Amino acid sequence: MTDAEVTVLGSTNARPGADNSTSPSSHLGFGIDIGGSGVKGAIVDLRTGEFVGERHRIDTPQPATPEAVSEAVITIVEHFGWTGPVGLTVPGVVRDGIMRTAANIDASWKGTDLVSMFSTKLGGRRVSVLNDADAAGLAELRFGGGADLDTDGTVILLTFGTGIGSALLYNGTLVPNTEFGHLEVGGKEAEHQASAKVRDDKGWSLKKWSSKVSTVLAHYEAIFSPDLFIAGGGISSKGDQWIPMLTNATPVVAAKLRNRAGIVGAAMAVDDGLSF
Repeated sequence: MTDAEVTVLGSTNARPGADNSTSPSSHLGFGIDIGGSGVKGAIVDLRTGEFVGERHRIDTPQPATPEAVSEAVITIVEHFGWTGPVGLTVPGVVRDGIMRTAANIDASWKGTDLVSMFSTKLGGRRVSVLNDADAAGLAELRFGGGADLDTDGTVILLTFGTGIGSALLYNGTLVPNTEFGHLEVGGKEAEHQASAKVRDDKGWSLKKWSSKVSTVLAHYEAIFSPDLFIAGGGISSKGDQWIPMLTNATPVVAAKLRNRAGIVGAAMAVDDGLSF
């Protein structure tokens, strides 16, 4: 996979004019990954996808309201003394800078103007806010599971966790806010039969679970004709055990960035001037 410029379908990639959000170095970026249990941030080397130093994590405030989480974001940014642009991920659909759905955080996030809120909280600096699985997809394609493959075409990242998150990319262009985990497969939502949580709840072996995943992937193949699946989520660390058991036709590779993917993808998004 060549290190092509990442774009977003329907977005503008033009960088804003000079402001107070210049990165301290042309190859450094900053990302924050907001989740239901933790808010994590780090400085990212955009040439390699590696963290510069350790990430910093704060437990997600409870209740996880926009105001409370914003304070956690400020604390993380100040922890690093970062003065440049900030990319952020959220567990929900983001359209035109507005959060349309909210998963594992307070329902009051729905309808929030994320770009305006975070930019204001961070002193007017430039921000990008995107769905967490979309951020992971951007990062994995450039630095992770898709980085060493000569694969343009259609790539689908799936994160197997509490549900099934998804990111769809075509020739390096992100089609944002896909929710493939909610597609019905055999009359039942995909994530209700093949998420990592379902496997844990049912006590299934990797072999039995992989048969469920194969059924879901075969359904996605029939709809999207992808060239590659990238399997993410915590269970991707066991990918060498269960990916060979899959019976669908399209190649599947394990994600490599693990819990770095959201932060790296967020830093990439704001560095590329992407809007969602």
